[in-house]
Amino acid sequence: MNADGFLAQVRAAAEKAGVFGFVRLADGRVECRAKNCASEAFFRIEQAEGKWWVSFVTPDRWLSESIEADLEHSGDELDELLEEELAEQGLEAALPYQHYRSEDRLFTFRSPLPIEGGLSERTADAAAKCLLAYEACFRELGDVAAAEDER
Repeated sequence: MNADGFLAQVRAAAEKAGVFGFVRLADGRVECRAKNCASEAFFRIEQAEGKWWVSFVTPDRWLSESIEADLEHSGDELDELLEEELAEQGLEAALPYQHYRSEDRLFTFRSPLPIEGGLSERTADAAAKCLLAYEACFRELGDVAAAEDER
């Protein structure tokens, strides 16, 4: 399977899940708008630095800080929350994460996809499960799911 086929399969799974504001395939990545988020925020599957990544990105500093504050106040560890959501998706894996501000000024949380052996239907399925786990995890953090009166 080539990268286009891989991304098309991930996109189809993301659309079928119905948990995103919209899903698009553009610029060599799957990009999904966070549903019901008052701020601009996206979940992505893309390749960078020779790896495939799942990420949550936003240009909104306050949204990023609300996620950090929520984690700090709850005492939860993001990698543990992600692992729980992956288990809900039927994928036993750990997702270490990075958190930084990218060169294009996006506050980014990202994890390398736990896929090995090249691109295939199996690895596309695993990537889609990681994308859905990221969405389920971040939906519950900070101001990602805005209150009804904030939308």
